Amino acid sequence: MRTWLVKTPLLLKWLYPSRIWSLPNENRAVYFTFDDGPIPEITPWVLDTLNEYNAKATFFCIGENVKKHPDIFRRILNEGHSVGNHTYNHVNGWKTSTADYIANCKKAEKVLHDVGNLSLKSNAKLFRPPYGKMSFRQSSKLRKLDYKIVMWDVLTFDFHPKFTKEQCLQNAIKNTEPGSVIVFHDSLKAEQNLRYTLPKVLDFASTNSFSLKAL
Repeated sequence: MRTWLVKTPLLLKWLYPSRIWSLPNENRAVYFTFDDGPIPEITPWVLDTLNEYNAKATFFCIGENVKKHPDIFRRILNEGHSVGNHTYNHVNGWKTSTADYIANCKKAEKVLHDVGNLSLKSNAKLFRPPYGKMSFRQSSKLRKLDYKIVMWDVLTFDFHPKFTKEQCLQNAIKNTEPGSVIVFHDSLKAEQNLRYTLPKVLDFASTNSFSLKAL
């Protein structure tokens, strides 16, 4: 039977210490992140929901989606959230040559910069690999390009058909602790689970005096 890793094992953090898995516990801060957007079907709702709780988050955006929906991307920035690079079209690093992978990331970076005027903003240099899959060489080259590679501490599995919306909720609230980096997805695949889970996790964070910050 397959084991689903909701909480990132300490061994992975030890093996890849240069990647950001969680942050120091400061003022009970936790960090919500959203992968795969922006798209009109779900990202505006996410932004509206975060605003209700005065919460900030980080959106790891696909370059192709930013190009298609520039107004949503600019709204993310204008409302005080951080953004990061999630490649141009959701590339799997394990199935892609290093040269092609880096080229894809640079293509996404240019779109993010051009659409959001991010050339002077350091948060444009956050990167999360799609599927969490990238080689050591790919990681090394991105770090040389001044990227901070952001992984996660808690994975909700909102995108996965084997997880019910209640399981996704429990994945989040049972594993979140101060400093956690939590992964959600503003994507069509995750929409049903996300619409159920996100408000309830925000309620949980508020009740437990967590502060929701952008990276």
